Amino acid sequence: MSHLSRFRRAVCGVAAISAVFAAVPAQAQGDLLVAPTRVVMNGGGSAEVVLSNIGSAPATYRITLELRRMDGEGDFKDVAEESANAVERAALDMIRYAPRRITLLPGQPQAVRLSARPAPDLPDGEYRVHMGFRAIPAALTPGEAAREAAAGGLSIRLTPIYGITIPVFVRKGRLEGGAALANPRLVKDGGQTFVELDMSRTGERSVFGMVEGKTARGEQVFQLRGIAIYPEVTQRKLRVAVTPEQQAKLTGPIRIEYRELPENGGQLIAAVTSAIR
Repeated sequence: MSHLSRFRRAVCGVAAISAVFAAVPAQAQGDLLVAPTRVVMNGGGSAEVVLSNIGSAPATYRITLELRRMDGEGDFKDVAEESANAVERAALDMIRYAPRRITLLPGQPQAVRLSARPAPDLPDGEYRVHMGFRAIPAALTPGEAAREAAAGGLSIRLTPIYGITIPVFVRKGRLEGGAALANPRLVKDGGQTFVELDMSRTGERSVFGMVEGKTARGEQVFQLRGIAIYPEVTQRKLRVAVTPEQQAKLTGPIRIEYRELPENGGQLIAAVTSAIR
C-alpha cells in the first residue's frame, strides 16, 4: 500500500470517529470530550465510547470501571468493590474494555471498546457500572524540574485532575420501566428558587429522559435533560433552578412532562398538571 493510500485511510478513519460527536450527545470536562454519555447493551454484545482531546497539548487518561448508587435526592455515592452487592459484582465481572490507558494528541479521537457477556444462568435484570476517564497529570519538564531543584526546600504543586464518568448498562431479558410525577412545589434554598417535585419508578429497569414545564398555552418555562431514576431507588426528588423571570410564568396550572430524549424517540414517560406554589 502506498504512503498516499495509508494517509487517506487514516484521514477517513479519524473523520468517521469524529462523526460520533455530531450524532450523539457528548460530555466535556477539561480538555476531554466523551461520546456517547451513556451506553446500553441489550442482552450483552459490544459498544464503543469515543474520546477526543480538544486541548492544545497531548493528554493521558486512565480508564476505570466504578460502582455508584443513586440516593433519594438523585445524588450518587461511590461503592467500594468489597461492599458491592450481587448485582453490582455481576456487572463488574461481565464487562470487558480496552484500552485501560490512552494518550491523545490535540484534536485526536480514539475509541474505547466495551463488551459484555452475561452468563446464561444470570437472572434477568439491569446491570450497571460507571466508566471513569481521568486525566493523568503530566510529569515535570526538565526545565521545571531544574527550577524546582534550584529553588531548594519543599515545594507543593496543586494540579487539578479532570474526569468524566458515564453509566454503562447491560440489560438481560424483557425489562419494563415506568415513572410518575407528583407534588410540584416552589422551594427556596440559599437565595435560589427551585421547582421541586417527587418522581417515582416502577418496573425492573431504570428510566431516563428530560423534564419540561409548560404553561397552559404551551409556552416552555423550564427544561432539564439527562434525568434518571435507577433501579436501586423507587423514589427520588428533582430540583430545577428557576430565574425570577421563569418564576413569574408559573401562574395557573403548569404541565410538567417527563419524556425520553428526542434522539431516543421523545416518548412520554409521565406527566402531572398542577398549580405550583
